[in-house]
Amino acid sequence: MSMIGNLRRVPDAQLTELFADPKRIEEFLYEPDEEPDEEDIEKSWHAIHYLLTGSAWGGDPPLNFLVSGGREIGGVDVGYGPARGFTPAEVAEIAAALDPITGDDLRRRLDRQAMANAQIYPDIWGESEDELMEYIVPYFEATKSFVKRAATTSSALVVYLN
Repeated sequence: MSMIGNLRRVPDAQLTELFADPKRIEEFLYEPDEEPDEEDIEKSWHAIHYLLTGSAWGGDPPLNFLVSGGREIGGVDVGYGPARGFTPAEVAEIAAALDPITGDDLRRRLDRQAMANAQIYPDIWGESEDELMEYIVPYFEATKSFVKRAATTSSALVVYLN
């Protein structure tokens, strides 16, 4: 089974409602009333996190947002743990931190052996550097653009793995 990273842009008021009634998170994620404003970053989430932070599961905020940070929306498991919500202020911090980072920066940080040793998901680190970057960079750029759009519109963000 695959672990897929997802980011969803939501109004701050809706995030507040989810924090107040976390049992609604599954309905919110999987039975939305309208087409969600969401970015699916497939299996690239862990590699992006590692290349941003240098850590498998840790790292400093706000660049660790794909695997930690924000606030859990209750203890409801939505696939692989609970969804996490980020306020508009936190989203703005994430966007500002991502802004100067480029695909070339990620390429310079790529260490396939270190990523294999750290068990970064998915286990594809035997592929060529070019193939890996062709997979990772578009998802990174999509993530960066999505977070910037959320920050520009003062939106909150829900991050989850399913």
